[in-house]
Amino acid sequence: MFSWEIFWGGNSIKYRTRESKNKGAAQIRLPDKRMSQKGLREIYDLYRRILHKNADMFQVATHPTSFAMHGHGHHQVMHSMSPIPGIQLPRTLARPPFAEVSRDAIMAVAPELANVPPEYIRRGLRPKAFQMLAGISALPPSHLPNTMQKSQVPQVISIPIRSSSSTYPTHVLAVSSSKSSPNEHVFMFPVHNVIIAANCSTLPRLPVSSSTPTGMLQLPVLPLVLPSPAAFKVLHTYLYTHSLDAVLKSLFPLPSGFVQGLSHHTVKSTLASANTLHQLSNYLCSSAGGSLQVLTTHAAHVKELWQDMVALGLHDPELWDTIDLAWELILGALNIAASSH
Repeated sequence: MFSWEIFWGGNSIKYRTRESKNKGAAQIRLPDKRMSQKGLREIYDLYRRILHKNADMFQVATHPTSFAMHGHGHHQVMHSMSPIPGIQLPRTLARPPFAEVSRDAIMAVAPELANVPPEYIRRGLRPKAFQMLAGISALPPSHLPNTMQKSQVPQVISIPIRSSSSTYPTHVLAVSSSKSSPNEHVFMFPVHNVIIAANCSTLPRLPVSSSTPTGMLQLPVLPLVLPSPAAFKVLHTYLYTHSLDAVLKSLFPLPSGFVQGLSHHTVKSTLASANTLHQLSNYLCSSAGGSLQVLTTHAAHVKELWQDMVALGLHDPELWDTIDLAWELILGALNIAASSH
């Protein structure tokens, strides 16, 4: 394990191992020479967290020059034979222990499903997902904005509807980060209670929603704090569509021939193929122009999605395998880029 020091000068941030002070330092150039000291400090702090051990973000570990066997669980530190130092990340993103969703939460929103195994419920919801998405799209944006100021989020949102329908959403999630202030905006996501209850094991039971005879849909608003509200947009879509290709496309560019219609079988077979992993990592590195800064940003996106999955208690094997694949590819791309510096 290397120990790192990091410093800035001019419009660049530099880092090196303390063991190699006489060998110069790697450099990350910043995009704007006119960047304020506050902006420079924020980027400096970001890279400092990346390059130093930090359980809340990344650990500094050496990635092997060749792809190792895929695995998951706790972070495994693996050492490289390569003499070229680079940005180093944990070998795997840990999966939390499996916890099934609450049967009480399911009974509260769908009593008729009380004796149905949760996995059967999740599978049964898939054919209905696009009707549910149509119900969400039918709501007028004027009554349900994408974002709202946190201090102005109501407990219930009333939306006029032409007719009653089971495809309409039942609730709205007002998603914010733990660092947000009352003056900042939160993201508003209309959802169906059964989708949330059947997939998210850590969320509390949702309050009851109702429609009135006056043609108004009453959607209770549930405040939800997540590590990354922006990453939840990807998960919100996935809970309905279960589109693995959409997840990967949201993280970084990959060949369209590989991503289009991506199946779980392809994800698993790719994880088992060192050659395919290397080819895709090389593509990712090339698409970033070999920039460690761009690739580190991609890594941060994967990390944020992973954090939200853990926070929500999502235990979808297809999604977790896809996150494992994304992490393998970004580690490989970073390793290729670091080797060329």
